[in-house]
Amino acid sequence: MTRRPSASFPSRRSGKGGAAAVAVGLLAAVTGCSSVGPQAAQSSSSGGASGAASDSYGTSATSSQVKSGGTLTFALSSDLDMLDPTLSRSLYSRYVFDSMCQKLYDVNAKTNVVPQLATAMPKISDGGKTVTITIRSGVKFSDGTAFNASAVKATIERNLNLVGTARKTELGPISSVDAPNATTVVVHLKQPFAPLTAALADRAGMIMSPAAIQKYGKNFAQHPSCVGPFKLQQRVPGSSITLVRDPNFYDSSKVHFDKIVYRIITDPNVRSANLLSGDAEVADTLSTDSVVSLQSNPKITVLRSQSLGYQGVTFNIGNANGVGNPPKALTTPAASKAAVREALEYSINRPLLIKSVFNNLYSPACSPIPTKSPFSQPVDQQCAPYDPAKSKKLLAQAGVKTPFRLDMLVSNTPDTLRMVQALQSMVKAGGFDLNIQPVEYTTLLNLEDQGKFTALQLGWSGRVDPDANLTNFVGTQGSQNVSGYSNPKVDTLLNRAQTTNDLSTRKSLYGQVVQITRSDAPIVYLYRQSNLTGIASTIKGVQTFPDGVVRVAFAGFSK
Repeated sequence: MTRRPSASFPSRRSGKGGAAAVAVGLLAAVTGCSSVGPQAAQSSSSGGASGAASDSYGTSATSSQVKSGGTLTFALSSDLDMLDPTLSRSLYSRYVFDSMCQKLYDVNAKTNVVPQLATAMPKISDGGKTVTITIRSGVKFSDGTAFNASAVKATIERNLNLVGTARKTELGPISSVDAPNATTVVVHLKQPFAPLTAALADRAGMIMSPAAIQKYGKNFAQHPSCVGPFKLQQRVPGSSITLVRDPNFYDSSKVHFDKIVYRIITDPNVRSANLLSGDAEVADTLSTDSVVSLQSNPKITVLRSQSLGYQGVTFNIGNANGVGNPPKALTTPAASKAAVREALEYSINRPLLIKSVFNNLYSPACSPIPTKSPFSQPVDQQCAPYDPAKSKKLLAQAGVKTPFRLDMLVSNTPDTLRMVQALQSMVKAGGFDLNIQPVEYTTLLNLEDQGKFTALQLGWSGRVDPDANLTNFVGTQGSQNVSGYSNPKVDTLLNRAQTTNDLSTRKSLYGQVVQITRSDAPIVYLYRQSNLTGIASTIKGVQTFPDGVVRVAFAGFSK
């Protein structure tokens, strides 16, 4: 999943800009034509601090602009969980994977799905139940073995069947995978599955070396082998990840750096300081407090893109035995009484939170569907109003004493703590005593998976197809349903949305899901981030798209 901390905040996991959205039903999703909104300015200039026109994704570099060689130092805002595409759940692993594990498909600046290791968009037959994908030939994994259709088949089967897989829900109702020849993969589905191609544009589509899988088994994360510009040299947990150029990469002429070193620096002020001093050339997830000063520095460029994801508060409703196990209703007031969870909604003043903590660089989130998504409708963007009196009334109806103590796990990054402390102060008026429990980010992911929490603050970096923003988290069988939420009506609506080819129908179905889950409140959505990336003027070619991934693999030092 791509769980993301808040602001510089962890996420597991809003786009503004300019190109009309196109239909994304079954066929459209499978052909990758999903635009999440207009993208106005695509230049590499830093732009202003607010407004759609200030969005700047960066531009690719040509060989005439950059020189070969050198080591890029990337100040990374959090450590990641594991370098195994099947098991990984953090946003930060996606940054590193982008440099070492290519996918069947990718997402471009306009959030359209485009071929990467595949040679074309899939061909659909049998009423949407057969998906045929052609792939590149003459390609090798970093371990020197051949990339072919059999490797794609092995990877998809591993993503479906490995114990602890985080990809199973994303891939949908696959019944079997065939590899009739070296460059053709045929996926057979039990029923049509609209989000499949979008899923193959993320970790579910990262193809792994079958030889490495067989050799290392559960230890694949320590010895990952994919198709990519770089490969793993060393990882020092909590400190750094070093990649070196992969001589086996099929498009090596576009690779310029000798090494990329991701240095784990959780404090946003220290990341900015490293960027200013030249100790790092790239820094992700800039603090909103530092953006204006960095933009005024001629040696720094700030990239900005509106996120497809959200930050929110997740309640543990039925995760008694760990994610992936059948939900079991919990008896705590926060779990058993929806009125308690709904009360939290009314105790949050989202505009004030965004203004006071984030300098209005972010926007309110009322659902997991981005405002500019072609699937968005008014009901998705209607937040509960700030009404602390109603919050107290709901708590009284739930039969709990006020102030009601709510224990909440959070990442221990400075920006996250700053935000949740503001939230803690804000919700007092609504009758809540928010008890903040800070832990290291990867520990937070483990605790949420185990169900060892009452509530937690975390986010999701977002995907172009809303199925990945909804089904994974509120579907009963969702691979990232850490809440343990289960509602048969929601499951039915989500299933119908996955199998239809009609955009308006899918939009309506997701709107119904939003309404139901807003009442049940397993997740209280807070705000949507901007992806803020700092780039030194000494390099060119770094890009950050609305999917949140900072792309550095084809950048280089300026000539």
